[in-house]
Amino acid sequence: MPETNGNDGKPAPPAAPAAGNGNGAGNGGKVAAVVAGAKAVKTRAVEEMKGAIKAPEKTDLWKSVLRVKHDETPRSRALGVLSNVFLHLHPAKVNRDAVAYNYTWGMGGMTFYVYITLVFTGTLLMFYYHPSKVVAFRDILYLDSDVPFGKLLRNMHRWGAHLMVIMVELHMFRVFLTGSYKKPREFNWVVGVLLLVLTLLLSFTGYLLPDDQLGFWAVTVGTNMARATPLLGHGGPFGPQMGMTPFNDVRFGLLGGSIVDSNALLRAYIWHCVAIPIIASAFMVVHFWRVRKDGGISGPAPVVLESEIKEPRKI
Repeated sequence: MPETNGNDGKPAPPAAPAAGNGNGAGNGGKVAAVVAGAKAVKTRAVEEMKGAIKAPEKTDLWKSVLRVKHDETPRSRALGVLSNVFLHLHPAKVNRDAVAYNYTWGMGGMTFYVYITLVFTGTLLMFYYHPSKVVAFRDILYLDSDVPFGKLLRNMHRWGAHLMVIMVELHMFRVFLTGSYKKPREFNWVVGVLLLVLTLLLSFTGYLLPDDQLGFWAVTVGTNMARATPLLGHGGPFGPQMGMTPFNDVRFGLLGGSIVDSNALLRAYIWHCVAIPIIASAFMVVHFWRVRKDGGISGPAPVVLESEIKEPRKI
C-alpha cells in the first residue's frame, strides 16, 4: 500500500535527496566573488596608472610632495618656492637685472661649486694620505703612479684650489666695482673678507701636505712672516713687551714647535682637512643667508622692457 501522511490519506511527497557536503557550493561562490573583485581592482589600477602617466600632477603622491598648484600666477609661484625644502632657501622673486652674467659674472656661485668639488676630491685624497713625515711624500708618489686616476684626482684638487682663490678675488672685485658693499650689505662684506682670508689659509695649509721641498720652504717663509706679527710674534712690534718668545708666540702655535717638522705637518693636516673647512662652511651659511635677508643680489637700477611700458592714461 502507498504511504500516507497519516492525516487525510493522501500520499506523502517524495523525500528530498541528501545534500551531501553543503559547504562546497558556498566556497565556490566566495572564490568567484574574490576573483571578480581582484579583476575589478586590476582594471581600476590600470586605469589609475594610465591617468597618472598622462596627468601626474593630479595624483595624490604629487599633491603630497608639491602642495601648491603650478599655475602661472605670482601667488602660486611664490608659494611653490616657500613651501619647498630646497627652493625656500632662495628668494621668491629676484631683480631680473641683478642675475645677469654681464653684471654679476656668476663668481659667487661658481666659487661655491668649486668649493664643493674641492671637498669631494679632498675627501677621496684622504683615503690615500697619512700625515706623517715618514710616508707623506711616499703617499703622493703612490697616488701619482699607482692609484687609478690618482694623478687626475690630485690635479683636480690642486688646480681647483688655485681656481677658488682667483674666483674669490674676482667676486670681491666685482662687488667693489658695483658698490655692493654699501648699505645695507656692510656686514656681509666683512663676512666675505673673512671668507677670503680662510680661502688663503686653506691654500697655505695645503701647501705643506705633500711634504716636498716646495711646501717645506713655503711654510718656512710663511711662518717666519708670522713671527713678525704685532703683539703675537716675538719678532714683531710690542711682541717682547707682551712676553712673546720663540717658544710661545704665534709661529710656535702654527708649527707645534720651533721648526717645520712632523708636528707642523700634523697641524697643517688638521687645519686644512677639519678646522678651516668647518669654519668656512659656517661663514658661507651666514654669507648666503645675509644675501637673502639684505634684499637679494645687489643689482643696477631696474630696467623696464619696451613690452612692459604702459601708455599713460588720458584724462
